[in-house]
Amino acid sequence: MSTFPITKRGAEMLKAELHKLKTVERPSVINAIAEARAQGDLSENADYDAAKERQGFIEGRIAEIEGKLSAAQIIDPASLDAGGRVVFGATVELEDADSGAAVTYQIVGEDEADIKQGLVNISSPIARALIGKEEGDTAEVQAPGGTRRYEIVAVRYA
Repeated sequence: MSTFPITKRGAEMLKAELHKLKTVERPSVINAIAEARAQGDLSENADYDAAKERQGFIEGRIAEIEGKLSAAQIIDPASLDAGGRVVFGATVELEDADSGAAVTYQIVGEDEADIKQGLVNISSPIARALIGKEEGDTAEVQAPGGTRRYEIVAVRYA
């Protein structure tokens, strides 16, 4: 399995979810299965079926997170020194060349991307257009509505 980048914050979020799944969710579903078994006939027991399905989901998610964490290349944006270039983990302030609207994005891994919080996936069109550019450069992004041009106002590693 190849490695993939994730910020330190993203890795901490995955570890927290894994901890919750193992210490809260897993014991809860085991208790639900035990209670459903105590009710008798399992062939027509909807509670038992639902609990077993939930258990399958939880165990699958635990395995998925453990696999991701074992293959993750954890990057701390605050320790980066890319000489002002846009790299994974960088926070980039942009200005739309047409409208003049200012936006700020941080380039993050797939699991932590959330456009509403300004976190864009490293494989998204905007992130791919920004990688390697420097402050003052212009990036052209192929958007569904056509090509958009952004000027890079600032690059931070925080």
